[in-house]
Amino acid sequence: MKCPYCGHLENRVVDSRLNKEFTITRRRRMCDACSRRFTTYERLEVTMPMLIKKDGRREAWDRHKVVEGLQKACEKRPVSMEQIDEFVDSLERELQDMGEREIPVKLVGERVMDGLRKLDGVAYVRFASVYRQFKDLSEFMAELKDMLGGPEEIPE
Repeated sequence: MKCPYCGHLENRVVDSRLNKEFTITRRRRMCDACSRRFTTYERLEVTMPMLIKKDGRREAWDRHKVVEGLQKACEKRPVSMEQIDEFVDSLERELQDMGEREIPVKLVGERVMDGLRKLDGVAYVRFASVYRQFKDLSEFMAELKDMLGGPEEIPE
């Protein structure tokens, strides 16, 4: 680690601490040349797979986009930000565990809809209506009937 004050490469760790979530290590270091102290932070670098869009383009995983979409779907619903973050964390772990370098965006969308279905039915329908781009009311009603378990529950 290069000293930010004098540029010397030799230093020693004086103190190490983990943050509350145990995801970042804070290290206090002291330069062997100038004896000044500085702080460094270590965090695990996690590589997410690239997403293959419908038109074949590749796009980097963007957690912010997923969270934003979930927030819109869950607006004015009893779903907390903590629940959304936990869901996206588990989704990221699932995608990483697949071990693939590229994943179709459709797979991610389906996983999000499955999770939303369990989290909040109204948020699920909101998300599905945008994600699936229903062409008419009959497609939308068919999705609702499927979600609720059969045609007898929703009058046409």
